[in-house]
Amino acid sequence: MSHATDRYQPDSPYAWLRLAIALVVGTVACVGSWSVVVVLPAMQGEFETLRAGASLPYTFAMLGFGAGNIIMGRVADRYGIMVPIIAGALLLAAGYTAAGLSHSLWQFTLAHGLLIGLGTGAGFSPLISDLSHWFRRHRGLAVVCGASGSYLAGVVWPQVIQWGLVNHGWRATHFGIAVVALVVMLPLAPFFRRQPAAATLAADEAHSAGARGDLGLSPNQLQLLLCVAGFACCVAMAMPQVHIVAYCGDLGYGVARGAEMLSLMMLLGIISRVGSGFIADRIGGTLTLALGSLMQGVALFLYLWFDGLQSLYIVSAIFGLFQGGIVPMYAVVIREYMPAKQAGMRIGLVMSMTVLGMAVGGYLSGVIFDYFNSYRMAFLNGLAWNLVNLSVVCWLMLRARRAAPPAQLAAEPGR
Repeated sequence: MSHATDRYQPDSPYAWLRLAIALVVGTVACVGSWSVVVVLPAMQGEFETLRAGASLPYTFAMLGFGAGNIIMGRVADRYGIMVPIIAGALLLAAGYTAAGLSHSLWQFTLAHGLLIGLGTGAGFSPLISDLSHWFRRHRGLAVVCGASGSYLAGVVWPQVIQWGLVNHGWRATHFGIAVVALVVMLPLAPFFRRQPAAATLAADEAHSAGARGDLGLSPNQLQLLLCVAGFACCVAMAMPQVHIVAYCGDLGYGVARGAEMLSLMMLLGIISRVGSGFIADRIGGTLTLALGSLMQGVALFLYLWFDGLQSLYIVSAIFGLFQGGIVPMYAVVIREYMPAKQAGMRIGLVMSMTVLGMAVGGYLSGVIFDYFNSYRMAFLNGLAWNLVNLSVVCWLMLRARRAAPPAQLAAEPGR
């Protein structure tokens, strides 16, 4: 094996550098998942609508994000990840410019659904899929680190956007985001021109085919189960993430406190994601997914009993620490059991269902709030959906225990 070839092997220094740069790209691209959450109260006043109406831009952004995960994932499978990154930068710039020029709720909503959401999709599942090809022994850790770009965006962007709202207004803030997307993402895109070697993909394909045979499910059957589980967990996840800013405003603590709680939630979510990657590399993605689902349910339950300012900070921190590793675990499971050459599309499908769950959960929580004038029933709704997720994942975990854990196979010498 030549030195040049060895340089680009899985788990090589080049692979770790690729992960670091992907994290930067993902942090910028995933601004679309968080900006509308911070401006939700301002949009409600600007366009004189109810909480459910003000939640529509987020819902449309998540629908666009879901479609973007599938489309960009498919493009990445065929042409490599560089093309989606370039497309994502252009879509985000156009979307935030259009949002800043909007003069009605529907204009603002469509800018998020048709442009911002699609552009954000380039910074999530296609990047995760690409990274999964460049790691074998540390695949779980690499996947969750790559997925942490969305949470790092949740740490950085709410504070930046809140500062922009106070000092420059929401329109200028959106124009600024458009500039950042172009300036950061376009120059970094050429770094991702190199694609994984054919031999690496062939080895991954043989391993996943054997694991899938032991599981006793076809790829499409497993895909369906993961889509159902992903949708359910994110309907539950959406309640705190989408409405914590508005919730704090309703309680009289101010939206700035809510933005701080959201950033704290995302910061601890990064720690949770990295920790779940270490765990998945040792016990497998399915069991790690079940543990995350169980802990998310516990955190949601705590919101029912604590609404003081200090206690909300604590519960939000617990929620971030408990649920952060859930979503990237679906990508780990897919790479354990699904064909390697279909990773972008299949990860994109499941991630799109998690995004759809966030969209439905965010809107449904707003509807429930408008009906009951309280978030208590919205938290109970989240708990019910979390139970659905936990049931599906536990059933899958029990089937997976029949076979040797894929993480153990991946850790064997020579793999």
